[in-house]
Amino acid sequence: MVPVVFPDATSLWLFGLAALALLAIPGPAVLYIVVQSAEQGRRIGLASVAGVHLGTLVHVAAASAGLSALIVASSLAFSVVKYAGAAYLVYLGIRKLLERDVDTPVERRRYPLRRAFVRGAVVNALNPKTALFFLAFLPQFVAPDRGGVWSQALVLGFVFVGLGLVTDSLYALAAGTVGGLLRRRRNAVRHGSGIVFIALGATAALAKRT
Repeated sequence: MVPVVFPDATSLWLFGLAALALLAIPGPAVLYIVVQSAEQGRRIGLASVAGVHLGTLVHVAAASAGLSALIVASSLAFSVVKYAGAAYLVYLGIRKLLERDVDTPVERRRYPLRRAFVRGAVVNALNPKTALFFLAFLPQFVAPDRGGVWSQALVLGFVFVGLGLVTDSLYALAAGTVGGLLRRRRNAVRHGSGIVFIALGATAALAKRT
């Protein structure tokens, strides 16, 4: 039977503090959440948060199974994930730029939560930088001599996701509040979000293995 081993308390505390410090720095996923929340409201922003961290769980599982190392080691696998994610972000950006204006608040509220959730999951699941992050960050807090490396990585990954849900939700709520003041200029906000998505796609396409 494969042993199930939890990280020790010291490793958990140190990991939690380091993760909070990293999560406090806005990255592509946070920017995506902020844009969604500012444009569509806090409910959509929170649905995007949930989706993004479902995508994070994909990377947690991959890191625990050793797949992240395979992606980073394989130039082809890394490139496939990188360009798929970049293309999806650019696609979202172009759709935003071509979207017709919606004047009625009722229609805006009909924006499906499920769509925001799925988009968030796809955006982060296809983010190779997240795989690189877990490959470089998690091993520093795993003690191989304790055994159960996969279970230690899994627990740490769940801790990261839990903290990320809290911090990213705060970003979504703040952006949704500020966005409420900007929605009178929906065209400018929508076009701005489209440009942000395209820029994120271009950034993802230029990501390099380290």
